[in-house]
Amino acid sequence: MTTSALHLWQGEFIDDAEAGRRLAGLAELTGRVLARPLPTDVVLDACAAVSRDLADPGSDLYGRLAEQLTAAEAAATSAELAGALTRQALERKLRRELGGLRPERLTRPDGRETVYESWAPVGLLVHIAPGNAAAVAPLSVVEGLLAGNVNVLKTSSSDTSLAQDLLAALGAADPTGLISERVVALRFPSSRQDWIQALCGQADAIAAWGGEDTIRAVSDIAPPGCRIVEWGHRISFAYLTREAATDDSTLDALAEDVCRFEQQACSSPQVIYLDTPDADDVFAFAGRFAERLAKVSDALCAPLPGPAEQAEITTVQQLARLEQHLGLTRVFAADDGSWRVMADTRSALDASPLHRSVWVKPLPRHTVTATLRPMRRYLQTAAVGGSPADVAELSRALFAAGVTRVTPVGSMLEGYEGEPHDGVYALQRYSRRVSVRAPGDAFRTVACLDDLVAPPVLPPAPKAPLLGKEGVQRALVSLDPRHAHLYFRSGGSTGTPALSLFTCDDYDNQMRAAADGLLAAGFDPARDRAANLFYCGGMYGSFISFFSILERLNATQIPMAAGPDHAMTVEALVTHGADTLFGMPSYLWQLFHAEADRLRAYGGIRKVFFGGEHFTPEQRQVLTEEFGVEVIRSAAYGSTDLGPLGYQCTAGEGSVHHVLTDLHTLEILDPHTDRPVTPGEPGRLVFTSRARAGQRLERYEIGDLGRAVEGACTCGSHVPRLELLGRYGDVVRVGTYFVNYRRILRAAQERLGYHGEMQLLVASVSGRDVLTVRLDEQYASDPETAREALLAEVTELASAGAEGLLALAVETVRRETFERTPTSGKLRTVVDLREYCSATS
Repeated sequence: MTTSALHLWQGEFIDDAEAGRRLAGLAELTGRVLARPLPTDVVLDACAAVSRDLADPGSDLYGRLAEQLTAAEAAATSAELAGALTRQALERKLRRELGGLRPERLTRPDGRETVYESWAPVGLLVHIAPGNAAAVAPLSVVEGLLAGNVNVLKTSSSDTSLAQDLLAALGAADPTGLISERVVALRFPSSRQDWIQALCGQADAIAAWGGEDTIRAVSDIAPPGCRIVEWGHRISFAYLTREAATDDSTLDALAEDVCRFEQQACSSPQVIYLDTPDADDVFAFAGRFAERLAKVSDALCAPLPGPAEQAEITTVQQLARLEQHLGLTRVFAADDGSWRVMADTRSALDASPLHRSVWVKPLPRHTVTATLRPMRRYLQTAAVGGSPADVAELSRALFAAGVTRVTPVGSMLEGYEGEPHDGVYALQRYSRRVSVRAPGDAFRTVACLDDLVAPPVLPPAPKAPLLGKEGVQRALVSLDPRHAHLYFRSGGSTGTPALSLFTCDDYDNQMRAAADGLLAAGFDPARDRAANLFYCGGMYGSFISFFSILERLNATQIPMAAGPDHAMTVEALVTHGADTLFGMPSYLWQLFHAEADRLRAYGGIRKVFFGGEHFTPEQRQVLTEEFGVEVIRSAAYGSTDLGPLGYQCTAGEGSVHHVLTDLHTLEILDPHTDRPVTPGEPGRLVFTSRARAGQRLERYEIGDLGRAVEGACTCGSHVPRLELLGRYGDVVRVGTYFVNYRRILRAAQERLGYHGEMQLLVASVSGRDVLTVRLDEQYASDPETAREALLAEVTELASAGAEGLLALAVETVRRETFERTPTSGKLRTVVDLREYCSATS
């Protein structure tokens, strides 16, 4: 008989007849779908959306699940699923099991080698789900999706449609459609062998829950080479030292473990082992524990076992009573049959009949491994009660016996995010580790092979209001302390220094992404000897970040930091053979000029990687022609609050960067409205950080201007590019006109051949604005000539002067005179003294 709408097939609910027709094409479907990679970002976003719905009793999804379960089951199952599907839980799982948030990307584990590795899907993954745990089936499929597989779920025809409804919601939450095409969920009885054969006969891996008969049946029909992932029945127990066995609070906690879920979970205790060889100790403890179990059990209503379960309980209990006459056992049981404690002088592990039934047995610690090892295939959790030294010693013995999990007494059924299951990581069992060994010369600047193939699949920007610096700072007040591991402050070059908080995992993820960008920029960890000359201290992050980046690349580095003693710095560079410098352009420019003779004589600086500011074309010319620098390139585009945002490849020119799409989604909005600009037009850069556990910055307006660079990059990467066009702060209102710092600098470079730094000072004198342009005296000897050139080139300056609204002055000064931010050493391009006057008056 055909029953309609039992099955979910790639986002569509279908009946038996249609499912039967489609099963024949499962192998072809798998090959077609696997050709399109599934980024973990897509899965994380969809799971987070479903998690929010499951946590909301008013949502449609919660309502559909509640219709299929009792009220208590619906609340418990929804809470379990909602917690497991949060972004935080799944990100932790990815980090623990596959080493990072983008395990599917072919990247270089060691920056010194052009060897690429990633985790790849096994292919077609069939899930044979259990019938006694509603959450297991959909969560197993989610694990299969995180590993990139095509997933076919088999649930029993007697099960509810909970798994199908949840997986349909997951697909609906994914705008790319990549999840739906990887999910098939069928409901049919195991007696339907033709369907079982159709599924398992084409599988690359089978995840099977059940007893030995189930696992054996699946293995018999699996094709050669198919990976069988067994999630079979397991036995768990408690082990108490003499001291722990006398502690009432320990016994109460253990009694609660016995009563929770009626011992239906694999991690429920079925046996209590005592660190003693004495039968009298066993009988005495069993009596005391029976008293504690009675108290706990009375407070927790116990459901009645079914007829078959009751028959097993009665049989085991009566056999134990019979053996009392031999002095082997003693039984303590509730008058109403709601619980039972069975003491047994023999140490061999026995399964209990469950439903608040527990054995008590002797097991001296020196015999733990030998006694339990014959049951190693079935062992799972051991709760150990004892001192820290006892726990350490006994854990080793229990692991040798086959136990995979040790917990405190009272928390056997609890877990933690990223915990292994039955001694393995599920995601690794659902994946393959693959590698590519590439020729060094051609691939030295290729950080990720995927970027050479196609543009990344990115989730859309969230539908949320724009966020500014003030909003970010206000949100820090309520940030969960669990998400505040690292504290950084900005340099304050564009205003008051701002605080940013990161988790250690966030920071590590960002540094790894930035390290890949540095490879693309031409840094060679196998050959370059890097000196880190960024500023350090005062909670400023540049030096620390680049120390971490270079460390992750396995690079040689000399971590000096920027300092006022230029002679000492150059002495170290020469002594240790540094050939690559990392630092702020302002500081590096000072260093090259302060120690020009020594550096020219050394001639060993081949590469300069800078951040925070830009070298002008004229400054690049000086470094190249006078000091022999061969490569001058951005080390990264980033900010303290968002972290690294982009990287410059070897083909990048000027301020063009590739966007770090592993971390962020970029929008470019019109300078005056909140609408996207036409591709290629300049606008405000707005970033959404997708890889932050705590301080999630969505649609953050960073204060930079830029435009998307269209067309393919000659480096071969398909990652989107942007050209930075300056900051909002580069534009200052003077004499009713808006004056752009970069335009004035460009005028000085083009009309005067100026090579140095420039700084604007704005003041108000007798009701009229005064704009003073500071130039480096080494590159500008005649202030009046410079003034006339700027007035001729920048029409706003000439117009404001003619109208009597502005007085323009040019002064030439020593470069040490320029004002810089104390934390980062950045040049303050515009110093508005009018603001300072009003602040102090």
